Amino acid sequence: MDFCGLSFASPLVLLSGCVGFGEEYTRVAGFSNRQVGAVCLKGTTGDPRPGNRPHRIYETPHGMLNAIGLQNPGVDHVVDAILPQLDFDETRFIANVSGSTIEEYIRVTERFDDSPVDAIEINISCPNVKEGGVAFGNDPDMSARVVEACRRATRKPLITKLSPNQTDIAESARRCIEAGTDALSAINTLMGMAIDVERRRPVLGNNQGGLSGPAIKPVALLRVHQVYQVARPHGIPIIGQGGVTGPEDAIEFLLAGATAVGVGTGLFYDPLVCGRINRGIADYMARHGFERVSQLTGALELNG
Repeated sequence: MDFCGLSFASPLVLLSGCVGFGEEYTRVAGFSNRQVGAVCLKGTTGDPRPGNRPHRIYETPHGMLNAIGLQNPGVDHVVDAILPQLDFDETRFIANVSGSTIEEYIRVTERFDDSPVDAIEINISCPNVKEGGVAFGNDPDMSARVVEACRRATRKPLITKLSPNQTDIAESARRCIEAGTDALSAINTLMGMAIDVERRRPVLGNNQGGLSGPAIKPVALLRVHQVYQVARPHGIPIIGQGGVTGPEDAIEFLLAGATAVGVGTGLFYDPLVCGRINRGIADYMARHGFERVSQLTGALELNG
């Protein structure tokens, strides 16, 4: 399939933070077998970050809270030491850019522009750091400014990851399209909290974190459908994500308007889930007479 001019072996994209910088992707036998269209690398900042204090992950009913805090070794180490070890014949690799200032976003984007990554995803919606991402992602004006700055800093396909924690995600999508994004990614995690009642304290060291997994899928589906209404007239593709653990979940996102489907928390339950999802999509297409995955995108028929 085609995504921003890139050929994907499948409509599935492994989401940022769920397979590290790709090393975890390659070490499990049967993890790929051409089942994955692209891998989003872990969120990367200008300088190394130690991340948040523990606890960083907490399992919730039908989901997971995480507050990693963008722990990463910095963009120079990623480009110089990690990217050369990746097999770019195996799949597409998408860098994930984060920052606390627009200048940092520019710096990291420029560094990845001069690297072998296939595309760049801008993370303007991280809910588990104390500055930067979440503030940018929840303000359409700031979102547009980040996208516009990154657009000037790279020739590679630019994907903007949208926050669900805002009043009007469609308006944010529209502003990002006007600012020059080539694609959109929806949604990032929802903001959440877990409390230890015996200690009367939040479980996460950061107090709050991002909720992912099946619990957020109904919200994610609606947000993707809303973004699709804005993106469709411009031919802007969408990576739809949020609680995908099986074929039916992926098909729902495609019907809602996604061009590709992100798999994240589901990998923690089943590292080999992508093969099962691809087989399920192929079976659905055969049963309903679809010849190409692209025919599923936005094929939802609304009631009334």
